[in-house]
Amino acid sequence: MNYMLAPSILAADFTNLGEEMKKTEDNGASWLHFDVMDGMFVPSISFGMPVLKSIRKATGQFMDAHLMVQDPVRYIEAFRDAGADGVTVHLEACPDVGAALEKIHACGMKAGLSICPETAASEVEAYLDQVELVLVMCVHPGFGGQKFIPESLEKIRAVRDMAVKRGKELNIQVDGGIYLTNVREVLDAGANVIVAGSAVFGGDPAENTKKFMEILRSYE
Repeated sequence: MNYMLAPSILAADFTNLGEEMKKTEDNGASWLHFDVMDGMFVPSISFGMPVLKSIRKATGQFMDAHLMVQDPVRYIEAFRDAGADGVTVHLEACPDVGAALEKIHACGMKAGLSICPETAASEVEAYLDQVELVLVMCVHPGFGGQKFIPESLEKIRAVRDMAVKRGKELNIQVDGGIYLTNVREVLDAGANVIVAGSAVFGGDPAENTKKFMEILRSYE
């Protein structure tokens, strides 16, 4: 199994974004996490296609677009055109989950499905054959500064067990409250794609990325 760090640029210094992204790439982060918030599905508003298009040319990292938006199927083609390599939609935000995942694949991207803390892990089982990634939110999406929800560990284990029983290679991503002090807990539970925002960009992104990658590589 491959283990990846996906620094969330939502926590980056936007006055120096290109350089901060490069520091993560140069030190082993093969993904970048791009959090999109619409002010409807979640209360916050972040950024969208123009920002993604502008930074796409600055990095060779896998561009991981996490759409925390209502009815995300409306924007899938636009994110493909902006340079996304993978799109993750929320089960709770899709009127037709299967159609959204099918659209992502039709656009030539990797498909991910995310669940909020209130949603049971069992809800993703029906869609496992349609995704390359399941994102387990370890905090409530759209609110900053939250602590990791410990019950998320059982949910990660449950999703990994489902994948193993099906013989499916599945990326399990975790997002929210992940730091160097607790990343081993989610890795031990079965996660292999780590989203980290302030834990990477709060301080020296190069040094923080290096420390995360040392841990991730010890699991390979």
